[in-house]
Amino acid sequence: MKAIVPRGQTRLPSLWAREPFAALREEMNDLRNRFFGEGNGGWMVEALSPALDLSETDTALEVRIDLPGITAKDIDIQISGNLLTVTGERTEEKEEKGKTFHRVERSYGNFSRSVTLPCAVAESEIAAEYQNGVLTIKLPKAEESKAHKIKVKG
Repeated sequence: MKAIVPRGQTRLPSLWAREPFAALREEMNDLRNRFFGEGNGGWMVEALSPALDLSETDTALEVRIDLPGITAKDIDIQISGNLLTVTGERTEEKEEKGKTFHRVERSYGNFSRSVTLPCAVAESEIAAEYQNGVLTIKLPKAEESKAHKIKVKG
C-alpha cells in the first residue's frame, strides 16, 4: 500500500528536504550541543563542571563553587595570570553487597572548572575556605586594579 502524501510535501523527513550535508551538519551540531552543552547546558556539563558564582567589590573578587561530597584535600586551586582553575576528584563510594540500586545519578571522578577573572589580583593574598560543600575563594584586587579617585581641578 502506498502512503498518501499531501501535495507539495515529500515523504522524506524534513531533515532531508534540505541539502543533505548541511542538514547532517546541523543535526550533528545539535546532538553535540545537547550532549556537551552550549554555554552552560547539556548532559555532560553538569557532571564535569560544578556550579560557580563570581562576585566583585571595590577591593576584592570572590568565587564560590558548589562541591558537595568532596574533602578539602581533594581540591586543587591554581591561578595563572587572570585564569583561576579549580580541579579535584569526587571518589566513588564503594558498592555495598546486598544492595540493589534503582537509580544512580550522582557523578564521580575528576572535575575541573576555570574562570577568567575580570582584573588582576594580589596572588600572595588569596585565601580559600571549604565549608558545608561550598568552596569560597577570596581574591584581593591588585593595587593597580582598585578604583582610584581622581581629583578634578577647576
